[in-house]
Amino acid sequence: MLTAVFLLGVAVLALLTVEIGPLYAADRFRDLRDPTDPERAALDELRREAGLGVDRVAIVEAADPDAIDVSVKGPPRRRVLFVTEAVVGGLEEDVAVGLLAAEAGRVGTYYAEFRAVAVAVVVGVLAAIVTATIAFDAGFLALVAIGLASFWVGRRVQYAADDRAADAVGADRVADAFERVAERRGVEPETGDWSTWFEVQPPLGDRIAALRRRADGE
Repeated sequence: MLTAVFLLGVAVLALLTVEIGPLYAADRFRDLRDPTDPERAALDELRREAGLGVDRVAIVEAADPDAIDVSVKGPPRRRVLFVTEAVVGGLEEDVAVGLLAAEAGRVGTYYAEFRAVAVAVVVGVLAAIVTATIAFDAGFLALVAIGLASFWVGRRVQYAADDRAADAVGADRVADAFERVAERRGVEPETGDWSTWFEVQPPLGDRIAALRRRADGE
């Protein structure tokens, strides 16, 4: 009984760490401020167009004034949108809407929650192996199966999130936003090879290609 409680506690702790940890870290270790009234009004309008609902908005005061970052962190009913000042201070409207729609797609498909559950299951199995609750051979095979399934399902969830963003604002608009941000960062969107099969997040280049194919088919 105690072992079962311990394993459950380990899994729950891992889930909470992955789900809430990024929000806690952003709130504690990033330079944040509340949006001004004009910024809030502009973001509210952009979020309405993108279909993104959150509980709070925070402006990130990045060291690089041109840094572009749009991310939603936190569990349901505690979601916070973090945006850098460049997003509300000069980024093209279409790019901002595309990025916000992409985050709305991830929220709508519970992408972060899926990752948290996957990590919790893996950590729980590892704890079961360490405590000899299950045999090493069976535990190792379970880890391999869970890992492969998580990689595959996670990629499907991300593509589904991009599809939701495309439904909201158009596939070309989302793809253009991804490409524009990559250009401003001076990077080329990568496409996948055999090594990316073992990643939950598909390469950006593959996501852009999927969005372009969808746009061509519309």
